Amino acid sequence: MSETSAWLTVEQRDAPLILSLPHTGIDIPSQYREGLVSLDLARKDADWWIDKLYIFARDLGATFVHTAISRTVIDVNRDPSGASLYPGQATTELCPATTFDGEPLYRSRRAPDAAAIVERRELYFEPYHAALAREIARLRRRHERVVLYDCHSIRSVIPRLFEGTLPNFNIGTNAGASCAPQLTATVEAACRSDQFTSVVNGRFKGGWITRSFGAPDKGVHAVQMELACRGYMREAPGAVSERDWPAPWDEAYALPIQKSLRGVLEACLAFAHAKSQ
Repeated sequence: MSETSAWLTVEQRDAPLILSLPHTGIDIPSQYREGLVSLDLARKDADWWIDKLYIFARDLGATFVHTAISRTVIDVNRDPSGASLYPGQATTELCPATTFDGEPLYRSRRAPDAAAIVERRELYFEPYHAALAREIARLRRRHERVVLYDCHSIRSVIPRLFEGTLPNFNIGTNAGASCAPQLTATVEAACRSDQFTSVVNGRFKGGWITRSFGAPDKGVHAVQMELACRGYMREAPGAVSERDWPAPWDEAYALPIQKSLRGVLEACLAFAHAKSQ
């Protein structure tokens, strides 16, 4: 069963696994375009091609929750109060004013004000989280455990956000609070290979979705997976421009990491189906 609106898609299936795709959207409704420096810049930090990368999860019975709205309109993976998820570190806001590289998204004094942010939160943020909550409740009625897997990607090198080159797999569990240790261990093991690098709770520990929904004592285990883009697309080193970003989707190039991700999601399902001790 599927539910689709102009911007929110929910594909319902019955396995105890939900894939959240909060940042693959690039839609910017016309009423929000005025004041932007450019549409290309506003779409620069999308999680490019992640919806294509995880398409195999449909065959595993996973439910998908996906927003088509760009994170520049509103980031549904930020604290709705506006508080930073990473105090003291560079990041972007609930309604971002800059790109990850620090480039202004809006012309002078054209960024959304407090009233505009409230409107966007009501229109997009709250319905997205309500959809996730409904799907978690639906699947918890069927299963003792449910895994919420939040899908993300980011360029491998962004000096403003982190030093050096990001590992291929960045597993976030809110420092262990959003899921059982057994799930963290099994996801980490599934990521381990000679071809790809990984880290648990490094620079990215999980955004608001992971932190707000993860409740292992209630049978809801949330994990964020932040992929470095070079693992699945031909990412040019260094800074990117409108001419060369994003790199085109290349199914053959993405296949190796896609196989690893299948192993990750199969491990999530094995954990969810196992009886709790």
